[in-house]
Amino acid sequence: MSSLAAITMGSASTRNGKIRKSSASQQIRDALRERIITLNLTPGENLSRAEIADFYGVSQTPVRDAMMRLEEEGLLHIYPQSKTEVSKIDIDNARETQFLRLALEIEVTRRLISAGGSDLLNAVEQALIRQKQAWEAGDLEKFAANDRAFHRALFEAAKVPDLWDLVTERSGHIDRLRNLNLPDPGKAAEIVAYHQRILDAVKSGDTVTAESEVRGHLTGTLASVETIRAQHPEFF
Repeated sequence: MSSLAAITMGSASTRNGKIRKSSASQQIRDALRERIITLNLTPGENLSRAEIADFYGVSQTPVRDAMMRLEEEGLLHIYPQSKTEVSKIDIDNARETQFLRLALEIEVTRRLISAGGSDLLNAVEQALIRQKQAWEAGDLEKFAANDRAFHRALFEAAKVPDLWDLVTERSGHIDRLRNLNLPDPGKAAEIVAYHQRILDAVKSGDTVTAESEVRGHLTGTLASVETIRAQHPEFF
């Protein structure tokens, strides 16, 4: 698949080359990042700045700025006067990000338990309901989106949404690992079960169980990393 073909599969806000000029760089960055995370733009694939600029009807400047931001996140490699390509998955980076996320998410559950009140968890419950519906429908794209929504809602309920944004910006490599792992038989069911147990533990005020479930949930993909790498060696 060419870089342009993959990008045209993006969200409605950037489909058909329609883009708001005032935020062109941000929208292009978001569209490219989404395609990288979901592996529609695969590790090692070349991207053409000129082709992307032509598609969106903008100059190459916002495309360059978007690509530079993605390089800072470790998702692109820019070789001046040569090429720009999607980075391979960096397992060390994934482990580091997972360490950060695990520490934060355990503290988030502790804060929610201390705060009490099931009304704080309404958005978390709704995200889990939508995720279960996507699972039953076999829609892995919606499933993954609601997976992210579930965890974002936990951070928002704990009143630390900016920390979720921090985690998200650093999660490009681990998110690609998760998307490679998600289609494995039983993986989606396992995720839903973990989410339900985390929610139940927070609602019941069980700090020990909440921490145990968060730890088990967030370490699952990295525990399978060698199997994933063996199945997709070209991505590493």
